[in-house]
Amino acid sequence: MKGKGMYRVVVGVVIAIVSVSTLAAQTAIPTREGRGGQAGQGGQGRRGGGPAPEINLPSAPVATPLPTISVEITGPGPIFESLMELKTGDDMAHFKYEAHEYFVSGTANGQPYTTRIVIRRPADAAKFSGLVLAESMHPSGNAWMFHFTHTYSMTTGHIGLDILTSTSVPFAEFNPERYKSLRVGQGQAPEILAQVGALMKSRQQGNPLATLPVRKMVLAGTSASAAALINYLPAHMVLRLADMKPIYDGFLPTSTGANIRQIDVPMIQVPTMTEVMSGTATPRQDGDEPGDQFRVFEFPGMAHIDSRDAAAYYPNPCKLPISRFPLAAYMSVALNHLWQWVDKGTVPPRADRILVDRNVANDGSLMALDEHGNARGGIRNVYVDVPVKKYGVRNEGAVPPIQNAHPFVAVRGEAAQNQLCGLAGYEMAFSQADLKKLYKDKKDYMRRVEKSLDEATKQGWFLPVYRSVVLADAAAVEF
Repeated sequence: MKGKGMYRVVVGVVIAIVSVSTLAAQTAIPTREGRGGQAGQGGQGRRGGGPAPEINLPSAPVATPLPTISVEITGPGPIFESLMELKTGDDMAHFKYEAHEYFVSGTANGQPYTTRIVIRRPADAAKFSGLVLAESMHPSGNAWMFHFTHTYSMTTGHIGLDILTSTSVPFAEFNPERYKSLRVGQGQAPEILAQVGALMKSRQQGNPLATLPVRKMVLAGTSASAAALINYLPAHMVLRLADMKPIYDGFLPTSTGANIRQIDVPMIQVPTMTEVMSGTATPRQDGDEPGDQFRVFEFPGMAHIDSRDAAAYYPNPCKLPISRFPLAAYMSVALNHLWQWVDKGTVPPRADRILVDRNVANDGSLMALDEHGNARGGIRNVYVDVPVKKYGVRNEGAVPPIQNAHPFVAVRGEAAQNQLCGLAGYEMAFSQADLKKLYKDKKDYMRRVEKSLDEATKQGWFLPVYRSVVLADAAAVEF
């Protein structure tokens, strides 16, 4: 499927509540390399996962009913593409992946619904790993978690499952003929997630995964879609498969600092520096006991939004240089640990949190910063341990606004600029004099980068599939 048209999305502030009216009033952030309009990330959703619309759930565990599923949807007209266009050589065609769209219908919260799902899978079924990464489509219109982890996921043969759980208005506006039957109402998301997940694990006729060896399935989300995940958890405890086992085998909420309830399957939460800096990162402690299998992974350098690939940040509309920290490389580390946990029983290591001193007077940040201005603590990575830049949050809009802004910013003006920049981080390159104090020369710097990558890989904090990305960043540093 190669749809690339424009559709309606929201770009909200970090703690904004995503409303239907706002969602339908904005236009997509394209990717840097994208040819058409693509959706951008934004909006924290309901802060802390609540309050949510009233949902009637059973008081004791029950088998969730299975919905019905259509034949594959191939028209009329173009598909609403919820995956950012990827660069040639790192796209679905390169990994021999294909995407298939279906409509799913059932009853949720007492009302009928018809939603759509997209399955991204290896063209050769023999390449399937047996693991399915499910996510609620972000209100911006993107399958952000598959986007974040696409290189790792497609290299290893994981399937991506994108489930629409919010308003279908953008679909109807984009292609009325194709999407006129979609109906998703308030308070239906938890049961939709349960029913679609149960369907994907079933042998029900029409299930496109029925003939594949699905071993495990996890539910992930970022920012507003992490809020959808968190709001699903009460349903997770009572809506089950026919054998009363959990529908989802693990959870990965990211770009959220919410204090999340305990559940009966593993969970890894990934707050970013934005949440730490905001003072909203969860105080919940890691756990290993049944009912409390939990980890928090915090990566210094990572901001709430991935500004490395979104075209609206080119040219930079922000006051400070925009961050190009490779968020995807480290979100994939968290996902890999979750897969090992739920699939093989390999308990992930515990990790230090980003340190806070709660004192902005000393360095302008609630975080404790090192002598280079980077966050102390957290899961160490080459960008802060072999530094050539300072990484901080949050950025701000340029004053006055830049004159040659990307059309997304130019059309919407200062408000859109400030929203985008507030979600992003910034980076400040070290001076030549400072680089020479830290490293003998370029060869010494590259040697230390490779050593740092080797150590992080050995410890489980870096995936070799992203090594070329990091080395290319290092090679671009000028001495």
